[in-house]
Amino acid sequence: MEKSNKKRIKRVVLIGAESTGKTELAEFLAQQFNTVAVPEYARKYIEQLDRKYTYEDVLHIANKQLELEAIFSNKANGILFYDTYFIITKIWLKVAFNKHPDWIDNKIKNSCIDLFLLCNNDIPWISDPVRENGGEMRNKLFEMYKQELIQYGLNYKIIDGEGEDRYKKAFQIVNEFYKEN
Repeated sequence: MEKSNKKRIKRVVLIGAESTGKTELAEFLAQQFNTVAVPEYARKYIEQLDRKYTYEDVLHIANKQLELEAIFSNKANGILFYDTYFIITKIWLKVAFNKHPDWIDNKIKNSCIDLFLLCNNDIPWISDPVRENGGEMRNKLFEMYKQELIQYGLNYKIIDGEGEDRYKKAFQIVNEFYKEN
């Protein structure tokens, strides 16, 4: 049997409330590290609905994220960035429907994610048709995500600051992490 020389890719997730710059940061970091980012499927899916989303819609989105993870893992160059992750899905289900399936907990518990970048709410909220958690709810969500990361003992760093400072901080954290691992 032939051994693969392919080194395990490092996985870095951008997590945080809506309108905290996750998409832009994931794309920026992927470009800086000459790799790819797993896109968020939820926005695209919800924008195309002509009705209010359901519990089953969110589960469909979660399963589609798994498919996208598999596709983009094969395209990654040493490191893979994620624009979303199952902690966001779990909290979304808990907030919107007061329940979530056990398999999401198992996915988080058995996570192969190396680093989470928790985006703080210190940049302005930008309203759009699919965002629903502005105001004080952003702070509640930030705390909920943070508690999930702590509960599961996951490696995370908080990303804050505005504009270029936010990008520089994220890059420095990932660069140091990548060099050490």
